[in-house]
Amino acid sequence: MHPRRSYGRWRLLITPPRSGAENMARDSALRSRAARTGETVFSVYSWSAPTLSLGRNQPASGVYDLAKLRASGVGVVRRPTGGRAILHDREVTYSVTAPIDDETPLRQTYTRINRILQSGLSRLGVFVELAGRSDRAAVPSIRPCFEIPAEGELVAQGAKLVGSAQWRDSGQLLQHGSILVDDDQSSLPVFASAVQRSNDTIPAPATLHGLLGRAPGVHEVATAMFDAVRSLEDEYAEMMLEEEIRDEALEYVPHFLDEGWTWRR
Repeated sequence: MHPRRSYGRWRLLITPPRSGAENMARDSALRSRAARTGETVFSVYSWSAPTLSLGRNQPASGVYDLAKLRASGVGVVRRPTGGRAILHDREVTYSVTAPIDDETPLRQTYTRINRILQSGLSRLGVFVELAGRSDRAAVPSIRPCFEIPAEGELVAQGAKLVGSAQWRDSGQLLQHGSILVDDDQSSLPVFASAVQRSNDTIPAPATLHGLLGRAPGVHEVATAMFDAVRSLEDEYAEMMLEEEIRDEALEYVPHFLDEGWTWRR
């Protein structure tokens, strides 16, 4: 039997909790590595401290209160991908990096990765569907990523469970996203600056805890996702060690620690 390899050879990576800068640096290094090696990597990871991640082009300066974030022990990092803010704490983050033909439609790659996520979640006992078109566009703002599901995002019982964003550049793809275990996202407006505060109620997202009645750990989620990759994409997908990418990732860390990048908008 020949292996199923839609994006060439697949590798699987799970890492210990890291800081926001380290996590974004590793994803960036994996994206750069994809074009050089031809490998697609599916990663699962978590964060060593609660961290607010900002979308690449999301306004943040004067929008979030840095003193409040620091007082609460919440770090801040700006992602290389777009979208709105996510609070990474009681959640599991995934990423996919791959070489990509620039002519391949974004929707096609987004849909293929969604199939893996759907299959992995179903192995946990969670059944999700794709969100339909919304009349409300998710423009950059103080509102959290999980407020409104965009078309094609994964929802459970009508509420958003997985928030994802994709970035392509020079034949390399990075898609990463957050799978909520519990709801921290509704607390994001607490960190808004005084001029940005709103009394509007934010709809609660879906969570694995709420859907399953228990909170699965990172390794359980990773096992389900890796089994989905082997079932759908590459039955011979092998594990990757973090050491294989560590030196390259370290080169990106200063960029994500740079407050000029984090608060550039």
